[in-house]
Amino acid sequence: MAHGYLRHLSAGTRLCAVFGQPIRHSASPAMHNAAFEAAGLDWAYVACEVDPTYLGEAITGARRMGFCGLNLTVPHKLEAIEWVDELDESAKAWGAVNTVAFEAEVDGEWFPVGQIDPTGRAIRSKGYNTDADALIRALKEDLRIEPRSARVLLLGAGGAARAAALKLADEGVLELWLVNRTIPKAQELATEISHRYPAVTVDVGYPESDVEIILNGTSLGLKSGDPLPLDVDRFPLERADGVYDMIYRPAVTPLLTAAHAAGCQTANGLGMLLYQGAAAWELWTGRQAPIEVMREALGREVYGGPR
Repeated sequence: MAHGYLRHLSAGTRLCAVFGQPIRHSASPAMHNAAFEAAGLDWAYVACEVDPTYLGEAITGARRMGFCGLNLTVPHKLEAIEWVDELDESAKAWGAVNTVAFEAEVDGEWFPVGQIDPTGRAIRSKGYNTDADALIRALKEDLRIEPRSARVLLLGAGGAARAAALKLADEGVLELWLVNRTIPKAQELATEISHRYPAVTVDVGYPESDVEIILNGTSLGLKSGDPLPLDVDRFPLERADGVYDMIYRPAVTPLLTAAHAAGCQTANGLGMLLYQGAAAWELWTGRQAPIEVMREALGREVYGGPR
């Protein structure tokens, strides 16, 4: 569906993109282009490999070239905070940006450029976080575990993991353990959570107790040959009810394979990708996202058929 749509690009086609490094694994173009086609919009979405060194220049370039919006993936979600002109409350709350909407000024107010004619108007970039809400919805639907009052072991402390940790605390998890390669980064996040959510018990390192959820917020598993993000000698997978890997390609990571063998409920990050993408699509277009069209497109892209 998306490939047929892209053959009809015109001089008036509006553009959106995802920036990341690496980026070739991204299923976002398939999802968004299918949605644009279903909505009858002359829009297109592309994936761009962007070195972190040039993230600011890339965002500025997209603004000046008339792009309607951007998604940001590894490793740009934290750094993007410094490169957008304005932050939505969601980005401020969860401390990371995964969606950018370009806005035009009209009579002192700002509107997404995809919803108006921005010609001759001042343009700014506004950063949002649509990851956090998407993760909670995906955990409930795909893993069938309610985060509230759960014990969670979170792997990672980067952009996606940071947003996840803060959102989980906001949801009212009972206990949260943070494991990260760089321990001071995890300690800094734990301190922030303790200050903002004193009712949540948060610690750095592996838990002594069992947990309901292990959540992988690292990029380990994205590349062939990556080690597991979890030290199974220190925390066996059998001690978790469910394992959620934010990675969606490969659809079954080594972590999920091991978790399934250990008897855990498992889910990959495709549901999170779907819901964060739908929220971004609505910010850019001002229309209700065609969720089922986007879900089917992701299924074809990642699994080779509906999922």
